[in-house]
Amino acid sequence: MTCKEIEMMVEKLDFKAAKDRLNGVTNPTRLIYSESFTKKIGNNIYLKPENLQVTGAFKIRGAYNKIAKMSEEEKEKGIITASAGNHAQGVAYSAKEAGAKATIVMPTTTPLIKVEGTRKYGAEVVLHGKNFDEAFHKSIEISKENNLAYVHPFDDIDVIEGQGTIAIEILKEQPDMDIIIVPIGGGGLVSGIAVAAKQINPNIKIIGVEPEGAKSMTCSIEDGHIICLDTVDTIADGVAVKEPGETTYEIVRDYVDEIISVSDYEIMESFIEIMENHKLMAESSGAMSIAAAKKLKVWNKKVACIISGGNIDMVTISSMVQKGLISKGRLFGFTVLLPDRPGELLNIARILADEGANVVEVSHDQFKTVDRLTDVVLQVQVESNGHEHIEKIVDRLYQEGYKVKVTN
Repeated sequence: MTCKEIEMMVEKLDFKAAKDRLNGVTNPTRLIYSESFTKKIGNNIYLKPENLQVTGAFKIRGAYNKIAKMSEEEKEKGIITASAGNHAQGVAYSAKEAGAKATIVMPTTTPLIKVEGTRKYGAEVVLHGKNFDEAFHKSIEISKENNLAYVHPFDDIDVIEGQGTIAIEILKEQPDMDIIIVPIGGGGLVSGIAVAAKQINPNIKIIGVEPEGAKSMTCSIEDGHIICLDTVDTIADGVAVKEPGETTYEIVRDYVDEIISVSDYEIMESFIEIMENHKLMAESSGAMSIAAAKKLKVWNKKVACIISGGNIDMVTISSMVQKGLISKGRLFGFTVLLPDRPGELLNIARILADEGANVVEVSHDQFKTVDRLTDVVLQVQVESNGHEHIEKIVDRLYQEGYKVKVTN
């Protein structure tokens, strides 16, 4: 497809018509003003909680819009797609509403909650490949073999049109919004929001955010052409895409003002803060916009952060909570070598109590040492109040003659 053809398609996008199709289907995810993030970041932060959307993510918008525009003949043949999870549920739900059979190809690494969430809408799930790209190629193969209508998760103009309805809702609530921050995987969400928002207000800034371990759009924009990453490595499985779409690449290049990259630890910290401050459960890719908001170099602006999804399983929640707390300095683990004599363990407990550290776990192991006859290894994990507090604890232990090794 040529740049001119893509440009002509973009000009024909009708976000108002898409919004009308979605009325009565999607949840009204109204903006949440965040006093806590506003104070911390220095901009007026609003959350767009698409984790509270039907099927738990924004993907229902694009999938439903695409399928609603299909002919009856296409629906009768059946529908297929590939997805790491959220698009899968959006397609499965929309196909069920349209009376069409859906086949979803998902990576074998997809969290169980997303697999079961897709099956509950009646779709056939095919698990294939280690990542989205391998699942995608398999879905194309099945589509050609069985003549099935394809619903691309991001590189489809009707899907992009559906995702753009988010911008309409944001600017209806806050017409003077200055910035919208949007997670980027393949680029469908940011493309739709960017075009729709700038149709309403050409001066609004659209900022995308990618994980450091999956910067396919950033690298493509920097190189001036679409590239395919050799590997992706991020906890944000929903945006772990090796190669952006042809259409989305062109739109992002022309409409998105900046792309910020964030680390996995920055994502985990934001995940914790969203949960603590707003009692919202965001999946890792859904927390990326807050992580990016902390890196803005502007102040006193109105900023909308898209919390793109909330489909996350309990095991992942547990892991992210622990890692997020460690990253924020709220959990601190260390080992210390103690002389094997009475009172040493009590002395460590006294020091920790004096410094206001609450012991979570302790292991006093006489056998885990080079010389069991003289020394004992003590392993401790405590609740702490940030990295400065950890430094105080470590300094105090050194002052008392103990050699500490941080184990986090």
